[in-house]
Amino acid sequence: MTVEFEWRGDVDNASLNALHAEGFGGPPGTVDWWTRLHRHSLGWVCAREAGALVGFVNVAWDGGAHAFLLDTVVAERCRGRGLGAALVATAAGEARAARCAWLHVDFEEHLRRFYLDACGFRETAAGLIAL
Repeated sequence: MTVEFEWRGDVDNASLNALHAEGFGGPPGTVDWWTRLHRHSLGWVCAREAGALVGFVNVAWDGGAHAFLLDTVVAERCRGRGLGAALVATAAGEARAARCAWLHVDFEEHLRRFYLDACGFRETAAGLIAL
């Protein structure tokens, strides 16, 4: 089947909460994604197959040169087909079109090959404080 990617696509809270639960574990949450995305994001990319939400990435930003990837997720049944890399490539293209100069991403060690090899990020030094 064909997967369609859409920048700032319509997304309903229930579908995105279900996709996040599948991708990150745990029961579906009750996050109001529509409000969160419209309040804090440069944009987001939705991937749909036969109308169903099968992938998502959020692009937060500082209002200037820096954009940040958050919540990259692909439905389990669709993994291994390049959808995640396509989501990130679409997000990068749209951030570039918005005149962002940098696209940042933080990731856990098991995602290193995905972000560095499949998506083309380069490794940088960073810091983190758990709050």
